[in-house]
Amino acid sequence: MPAVGVVVPGPDGRVLMVRRGNPPARGLWSVPGGSIELGETMFQCAMREVWEETRIRCMPLRVCNAVDAIYRDQEGAIRFHYVIVYVVARWESGEPQAGDDASEAGWFSLEDIKSLDTPGRTCELLQQVRELQGF
Repeated sequence: MPAVGVVVPGPDGRVLMVRRGNPPARGLWSVPGGSIELGETMFQCAMREVWEETRIRCMPLRVCNAVDAIYRDQEGAIRFHYVIVYVVARWESGEPQAGDDASEAGWFSLEDIKSLDTPGRTCELLQQVRELQGF
């Protein structure tokens, strides 16, 4: 299933993060994002998902990475398979408020993010984006 993850650096260099409220990553912290709806572009999805999950307005700028996110059940059968396209977006307005499938939302420094329970290679991805984008 195609999906986006949105890296939104704030005005002070911290990154917008949400704690997932639903499977497959319930309880984990990640950048906002979700499944692309039929007929929706990646950038439209990025703006929609960030708004729904955090009430932040953003402007997508560029694609920065893509990964497979494969989740298996206890027997090893594939339960979810997302191809996540990561997009860097510019913060436009708003303060984080958890909504939709996010149970919490906020701005975090990369050092803070290292201590959060995150899926996969989230910290590595954010470090790469920071080096390329200079936030």
